Amino acid sequence: MTNSPFADLLLPHIAEMEPYTPIVPFEVLSRQLGRPAEQIVKLDANENPYGPAAAVRSALATYPFLHIYPDPEQRELRDALAAYIGAPAEQILPGSGADELIDLLCRITVGPGDAIIDCPPTFGMYSFDAGLTGARALQAWRRPDFSVDVERIGELANGQTANCRLANEQIANCKWANWQIVDRRSASQNDPNLPIYQPTKLLFLTSPNNPDGSLLDRADLERLLRLPLLVIVDEAYIEFAGLENSAAGWVTAHDNLIVLRTFSKWAGLAGLRLGYGIFPAWLMPFLWKAKQPYNVNVAASVAGLASLTHRAEIQPTLDALIRERERLQRELGRVPFLEPFPSRANFVLCRVIGRDAAQLKAALAARGILVRHYARPGLENCIRVSAGRPEHTDALLEALRLLDYQSPSNSSG
Repeated sequence: MTNSPFADLLLPHIAEMEPYTPIVPFEVLSRQLGRPAEQIVKLDANENPYGPAAAVRSALATYPFLHIYPDPEQRELRDALAAYIGAPAEQILPGSGADELIDLLCRITVGPGDAIIDCPPTFGMYSFDAGLTGARALQAWRRPDFSVDVERIGELANGQTANCRLANEQIANCKWANWQIVDRRSASQNDPNLPIYQPTKLLFLTSPNNPDGSLLDRADLERLLRLPLLVIVDEAYIEFAGLENSAAGWVTAHDNLIVLRTFSKWAGLAGLRLGYGIFPAWLMPFLWKAKQPYNVNVAASVAGLASLTHRAEIQPTLDALIRERERLQRELGRVPFLEPFPSRANFVLCRVIGRDAAQLKAALAARGILVRHYARPGLENCIRVSAGRPEHTDALLEALRLLDYQSPSNSSG
């Protein structure tokens, strides 16, 4: 904590919250490892190692109006996204990465005394952005196979006891419980004997989920959309799973469904920060009102538009990454001390067996190979490996082979 006399001006919940921990920048990693960047196999952040398509690089290099403010409504980009998604342009909002849209949703819907639901293990930005507003994150932990616990989500959403279940015959009885309790919360201002209930407003789901790569079951989504919540489906990795698995086409039929996507993964634009959301029509005026007017910079907009125009050029790199994911799944399963989970994203999560995952990560880093290590609940002793180029997979598998050979169980004597 700071000793400044002005520290009391901070909001208490901001002063007390934990910071978000991002990935270490590439140039910093290079210095830490004492290796040139080109000698590092970076498989820790699910980035696209092929980068933007040649046509995208050309569009960036030749764009003549970098000195002009961008279109605050991103009209041309939204029209191109509408053609790509098959959704009305009027229901699409681009952002500076999907992260900005998560933050925007939290800012316009929740505050102190409110709550969101997320489903760990999952992306940490949902609870972080909710915390910035003073809202709480209620956690509906995933099952051992990483599927969502629909019943537990229903309990949290409706403020019911553990006996409340989302069977079809019960939906009508508990569907509006949350809003009724909110009314009681208002009444509690005049009656101190009534408990104050924290209304649950947002449910965040990720499909494919990060860090395991599992897809959200369609039947589960249908059941969850019956709850009186805004349901946000984060589809950052959907292009690796097949667009037929997207929920984007459902948005026009559901007033409480939001789908978020990004150009970071499939288009290789992580460094430019470009994402977008498909929102219910009724919500759009409030999003336009609250978002920063020039939130998407010109370079990101130009690169996004070029990526959509030249999807055929990008598709081979997508196909290559899917092949490497499948190869990782197969080959990592043959490593005696790794247990990979099925994935539909551009990464594979592995449980480390009989070894310390942190030490394994460090041993790989010493060889210039970076993977993500997890130790938090639900991901105990796990690593996550991003799909890279074939030569990246080769280097990883060779390093794992050497580490297996050097393990105590394989040593003589």
